[in-house]
Amino acid sequence: MRYILLVFLGACSYGILSTIVKLAYKQGYSPAEVIGGQMFLGFVLTWIPALFFLRTKPPLRQLLLLVAVGLTVGSTGIMYYNALQYIPASIAIVLLFQFTWMGVLVEAVMTRRTPGKETIFSLLLLLTGTLLAGGIFESGGLAQFHILGVVFGLLSAVSFTLFILFSGKIAIAINPWIRSSSMATGSFLLAILIYPPVFLFNGALLDGLFPYVFLLAFFGILIPTVFFNYGMPHIGAGMGAILGAAELPMAVLSSYIILNESVSMLQVSGVVIILLGIILPEWLRQRNIRRNKATS
Repeated sequence: MRYILLVFLGACSYGILSTIVKLAYKQGYSPAEVIGGQMFLGFVLTWIPALFFLRTKPPLRQLLLLVAVGLTVGSTGIMYYNALQYIPASIAIVLLFQFTWMGVLVEAVMTRRTPGKETIFSLLLLLTGTLLAGGIFESGGLAQFHILGVVFGLLSAVSFTLFILFSGKIAIAINPWIRSSSMATGSFLLAILIYPPVFLFNGALLDGLFPYVFLLAFFGILIPTVFFNYGMPHIGAGMGAILGAAELPMAVLSSYIILNESVSMLQVSGVVIILLGIILPEWLRQRNIRRNKATS
C-alpha cells in the first residue's frame, strides 16, 4: 500500500507544475528559461542527497541506462510545453493523459497478459474523467486542434509512458536516490542541448526566476522521480499509469486555488470520475484478498 501511495503522491506533485509554469510565464519568462532552470535545479537537488549514498560505486553501465531513462523525463516536459504553444491547455492535458492506456497496453504486451476487466473499466473511467476535467467539451471543438500541437501532445504521452515503464525496470537494485539523480542528469543534458542555459548568465535566475524554477524542480523532478523510483518497481507499469492520472485533479485544484480559475461542474464531475478510476483497482484487489482469506 505504501508504494501505491508514493506513486500517487508523485503524480499529484506533477499536477502542481502547470500552475507554477503559468505564474512564471505571466512574469515574462520564456520556455527556455523555465525548462532550463527547472532541469538545472532538479539536477542539483537530486544530487545533493545522492552524494550521501555513494559509499559503493554503482556499475557505470547501469548509471548510463538511468541517464537514458532521464531523457524521457526531460522530453515529456519539452514536448508538453511545445504543445501548449499551439493548442489550449485543456486539449494538451487530454493528449498527455493518453499515457494511462498506453502504459497498460505496453505492460500487457510485455507480460503477454490481457488486462483484467477491472483494469479496463478503470481505464474507461479515467479517459472519460480526463475529457471532462480537461474541459475539452467547453473549449470550442475541433477548431482548436493544431496538427503540431496534437503531435507534440501525443509525443509527451509516449515519453511519459516510457518513463513509467523504465523507472520500474531499469537498475532497480541501485539506491533510489542514485537512480533519481542519474535520471535528473539525463533530463538536464537533454534540456541544455535544446535550450542553451542562458539563464545562468543573463541574470534571470537571480532576478526573480529562481523561486519558480526551484518549485518546478522540487515538485517536478525531486519528489516525483524519487517517489516513482521507490514505488514503481513494486506496483508495475499498468498500475503506475492508472495512479499517474492523479496529476489532472491536482492540476485543476491548484489552478482553482492559486490562480482563481473558474471550474465548471463538468470539470468537477471529471475529477470525481478520475479519482474513482484510481481507487477502483486497489479497492477490488483488497476485496478479492479478503474474499480469498474468508474462503481459505
